Amino acid sequence: MNPTKFFVPAFLKAINDNTEQSFRNIVSEPSPGIFVFEMLQKDFCEALLEEIENFEKWVTEAKFRIMRPNTMNKYGAVLDDFGFETMLDKLMEGFIRPLSRVFFAEVGGSTLDSHHGFVVEYGQDRDVDLGFHVDDSEVTLNVCLGKQFSGGELFFRGTRCEKHVNTGTQSEEIFDYSHAPGQAVLHRGRHRHGSRATTSGHRINLLLWCRSSVFREMKRYQKDFPSWCGECNREKKERQRSSIATRLDIFRRESESTA
Repeated sequence: MNPTKFFVPAFLKAINDNTEQSFRNIVSEPSPGIFVFEMLQKDFCEALLEEIENFEKWVTEAKFRIMRPNTMNKYGAVLDDFGFETMLDKLMEGFIRPLSRVFFAEVGGSTLDSHHGFVVEYGQDRDVDLGFHVDDSEVTLNVCLGKQFSGGELFFRGTRCEKHVNTGTQSEEIFDYSHAPGQAVLHRGRHRHGSRATTSGHRINLLLWCRSSVFREMKRYQKDFPSWCGECNREKKERQRSSIATRLDIFRRESESTA
């Protein structure tokens, strides 16, 4: 981990300053809970791509079977499996956890303590798109490494708890995000999303699923609704509106009876 060679100066300065304002100075929030910022230098992206290609070449020549990133991606590799585990731990602890502490405190952002790091590949002779899903993470970092491509936009459709993961999408929850090399998007793992077809070229992204064992243990005992679930919040507001309307109706009828 060599921060001055990995990260763009603005991102590194924000992390070193380590304040909420310094983070907000470098990020945009084009849709609630989705944070976009410039992160990786071009030279580092190219070096990481070269290492990945060397690994894939060795796998092919050795006819060695490797674990792919997850059940949905048939192409790509788990970075922890060939020497990146320590680097990715430092990336999570020193650079993603400070951001998550500010932006995702309600889902364990300040207590991230494990990760699943991998790359995914899209394009000709690779995966084409990715279906609608949620991640097995509290916070997900997604950084485009390159190369030349068109299409492949991420589409987001609202954050949901386990109970409401398949519920409908509200208009304000619809957001599409276009990748750019070196640019990162940070979001809750429970933010429903997918990837549209990469229509030309070859796109490779670095994914870091960040997890909190503390948050996962606390969820086992949670009885009230999760504040970060869009559908739970809507149900709560609807109950509140119904309760207020009922009380007003009772008050109106009592007033009429005494008039």
